[in-house]
Amino acid sequence: MLDAAVDQTHGLRGLLAPRPVRVIAVTGGKGGVGKTNVATNLGVALAQRGRGVMLLDADLGLANVDVLLGIKPRWTLAQVLSGERELAEVVVQGPAGLRIVPAASGVAGMADQPAAVYGGLIQAFGELTTDLDVMLVDTAAGVGEGVLSFARAAQDVLLVVCDEPASLTDAYALIKLLSTQHGVSRFRILANMVRRARDGRELFGKLLAVCDEYLDVVLEFVGVLPYDDYLRKAIQRRQTVMEAFPRSPSAFAFRQLAEQVENWPRACGASGHLEFFFERMVQPLSVAVGGEA
Repeated sequence: MLDAAVDQTHGLRGLLAPRPVRVIAVTGGKGGVGKTNVATNLGVALAQRGRGVMLLDADLGLANVDVLLGIKPRWTLAQVLSGERELAEVVVQGPAGLRIVPAASGVAGMADQPAAVYGGLIQAFGELTTDLDVMLVDTAAGVGEGVLSFARAAQDVLLVVCDEPASLTDAYALIKLLSTQHGVSRFRILANMVRRARDGRELFGKLLAVCDEYLDVVLEFVGVLPYDDYLRKAIQRRQTVMEAFPRSPSAFAFRQLAEQVENWPRACGASGHLEFFFERMVQPLSVAVGGEA
């Protein structure tokens, strides 16, 4: 009887334990490569596949996601960091059931907070009871402390590039910093706003060549997003292209990307619990170097 009771207790704990969450940092090095569009549309595409998805707008001082979707949140991540509000109060509903954690807009100093400030998010996300499969982190532009902290803690780094010299230069700079100073060794590369599929592969080839010569990293090409007027029209409507023009070329590409994401293998040693993601963010640099991405 005792053994049966113990087995039942373990079974209940397994049911109550939070399920693993894949955390994907969507970043781009420079601004203007379309990473916020990628994060929001990929989030909707995954949600439409029946997945529980949360989008964290991690551009802490210059909110992008709510502006892109025409959402006017009552509270933002700034109030969570300050302890004024619980995370559950801040989350807003987006298209297709996508849950969004909005960032502050125009709050001086928010974007330049040191990693230790994010410690308050450990408890906030650790107590989140909502079932999630994927959390997408839309990072700020550049290579600031916040970008590096979010990217080094994520299980996957999705690096968005476009066919501009500055995009490749900044992407390489970000890869170099994350690999040499933060122990990130694998990057998934997405070519955005390309006219032809082969242009995207050529773009990836250029980045791969310079990384192979100077860095010890693995780059994986995950596909292309086409230059699409329907995407521009969706932005003007303050909608994702997934909902505004579901039969457009870019919507088709996002559905393909979402299918890929579901098949990505998990990094060895990744717990998949959100509180551990934020704990990795605030680890000392000496601990982070050499760890899994």
